[in-house]
Amino acid sequence: MSNRYAQIVFSPAAVEKQRQAGSFPDYGAQLEERPDGPQELELHESGFIRNSDSFFLGTVTPDGWPYIQHRGGPQGFVQVLDKHTVAFADLSGNRQYVTVGNLTENNRVALFFIDYPLRQRLKVYGTARLVERADDPDLVDRVASAYNGAIQKIAERVIVVDVEAYNWNCVKYIRPRFTKERIDEAIALERRDAAADRRSLEAEIAALRRENDSLRVQLDEARARV
Repeated sequence: MSNRYAQIVFSPAAVEKQRQAGSFPDYGAQLEERPDGPQELELHESGFIRNSDSFFLGTVTPDGWPYIQHRGGPQGFVQVLDKHTVAFADLSGNRQYVTVGNLTENNRVALFFIDYPLRQRLKVYGTARLVERADDPDLVDRVASAYNGAIQKIAERVIVVDVEAYNWNCVKYIRPRFTKERIDEAIALERRDAAADRRSLEAEIAALRRENDSLRVQLDEARARV
């Protein structure tokens, strides 16, 4: 855990509860360190984000209410532009524009990625900026390139997030769930292994039959000499 992450999420009330519970030495020490700058996304985090097909996006309304929205797409729909920046296309939806409106007032966001089969989850904090298609159509098309042509065209804008901090959660209480693609992949692997085992077994049976035929010939020859 970085001290930048601790500075963002550990409020005085949270720190007090940590002291009461005896967990402050495990968590709160980061608050006493010299403040650091934004965290860099390493290979593990970048790969996890690129392989995700969904995440939850948290923003804040002008009145201070949290707003959570699910975002989904093909793997790679969230792009890692560099060690400090991720981006994803904002597609035309029900045209409520709650997230867009929130970001106009308060650009702070939280991105929550979770991989149910691997039981891993990654929290990312950052500041977001809206890039409209009219302002940078090339960027919108590039970030939306993970979608097919028809969906790519309904990308209205790109949401670019400058990463401030991130943290991995423990696997506790994550119940594994599997997508159809992962189940199909697992079945294909099982079938491949079963086919390989079957071929090996058939080869072994064929060898035993040849050995049996050879022994029968030897037995017939021995009987003929008696």
